[in-house]
Amino acid sequence: MIEVIHTGPFSVNTLAVSVGKNKVFAVDPACCAFCGDEMVFVDYLKKNNLDCAAIVLTHGHFDHVAGVKVLKKFYPDAPVLIHENDSNFIGSNSEQSHRKILSMMGAESFLPSVSCLPPADSFLKDKKTLLDSIKSASNSKDNCFSGILTDEELCYSFAEWQVISTPGHTSGSVCLYNPKEKILLSGDTLFFGSFGRTDLGGNEFQLMESLSMLKRIIPPDTKVYPGHDYTGFSFSKGFPF
Repeated sequence: MIEVIHTGPFSVNTLAVSVGKNKVFAVDPACCAFCGDEMVFVDYLKKNNLDCAAIVLTHGHFDHVAGVKVLKKFYPDAPVLIHENDSNFIGSNSEQSHRKILSMMGAESFLPSVSCLPPADSFLKDKKTLLDSIKSASNSKDNCFSGILTDEELCYSFAEWQVISTPGHTSGSVCLYNPKEKILLSGDTLFFGSFGRTDLGGNEFQLMESLSMLKRIIPPDTKVYPGHDYTGFSFSKGFPF
């Protein structure tokens, strides 16, 4: 089960992805006070008696990470997972990384929403699973995530999600792929009939390589949930070339 909740300044597809029982992992929370939707995702979880087991970021752009702070406030044991190449967009110095992009867009007023964000608890790695990252987080000094590993159903669910490194939109962009369910969470790498921009610190050549790689490995009937706009389309119908 995947619930799509639109949050943040560009109506990000924030996803609540079921991992069994009453647990979900959140993908790209963008909810913030600046946009007047700070509690939208938390309220959804509370209304449906759901718990956030992890926070997964497909990349570090401001419109995909602004909600990390509020989620960690309510779910402090949920590890924050992001690719290492984009980890500078969160953490105590996050404002510095976002300032250049927001200045280019004339949106400096959004800076407080992405200042002093919670840091990454572990990193997403290509060809590894979400469970691999959670295991890494649970072995850290703050060992506050090990409860996940004692739940067989949670472990099984997190192990079903594979990380695919897809640099281009940002250097640390990733997709999450569940081969059993045939679902791809594509972030801003792939949209319906389109793909992410590269003028905000991206690399067009890398993005084309990433898209070509996805075309080779993702089955055509896979359902795609991107970071914006239309969701649930089949990979073959939505792929741009």
